[in-house]
Amino acid sequence: MNPAEFANIARSERELWWYRGMRAILFRLLDPHLAGRKIHRILEAGCGTGYLSKVMQRERRWPVIPMDLSADGLRYARAMGVERAVQADTTRLPFADSSFDMVMSIDVMAHLPRPAEFDAVADLVRVLRRGGLIAIRTSALDILHSRHSEFAFERQRFTRRRLVDLAVTSGIRVLRCTYANSLLFPVALAKFRVVEPLVRAPASSGVEPVARWLDRALYAPLAFEAKWIGSGRGFPVGQSLLLLGEKM
Repeated sequence: MNPAEFANIARSERELWWYRGMRAILFRLLDPHLAGRKIHRILEAGCGTGYLSKVMQRERRWPVIPMDLSADGLRYARAMGVERAVQADTTRLPFADSSFDMVMSIDVMAHLPRPAEFDAVADLVRVLRRGGLIAIRTSALDILHSRHSEFAFERQRFTRRRLVDLAVTSGIRVLRCTYANSLLFPVALAKFRVVEPLVRAPASSGVEPVARWLDRALYAPLAFEAKWIGSGRGFPVGQSLLLLGEKM
């Protein structure tokens, strides 16, 4: 990822509508499948600035080990007091086989050049114990490639079929896979395929604060999606993909 984006993320990920909404969706997806499980160790591979790991460690009391390749991201993580942060490559994890009860890859796969996603998922599965959970969130659909995608050094986007095939090929039994950030899909499509080509502005970050009223308006669809996905339903199209699986 573009090192310059870490500063933008660190300023925004606590309060910005997208981060709040996508965290709500992620937790509503996970919670039903965590009930009754003994989770002693979780890996977040590609933790970025570490804020999601901080939320999981401090608010949810989950035993998370945050890991990222970038020293820039980990500086933010350590500065905010994230515990046990590790610098390492997602495709070559420095952990023993079967050493985690759950592994997470949140918005990492899109930044890997093809076919490195196969190496990354294979190593996540390697360090996951049999029956353990794997959660993947990634950017969806090539048609949504944008100026922000270019700025953030995004290298690929996924369809549901390609993400499911990647998981199954790697030895994962898929429990859930759905698109998300779906209700705003028409807005995003118009912006990325109509407005941006007309404006012809250079690549730039899309991570920036908006007016409070607009933040509330944009958060509302994601809050609805969190409840919808948490009820076991999904969406046929969207800007992101979430997959939850179990190591066979």
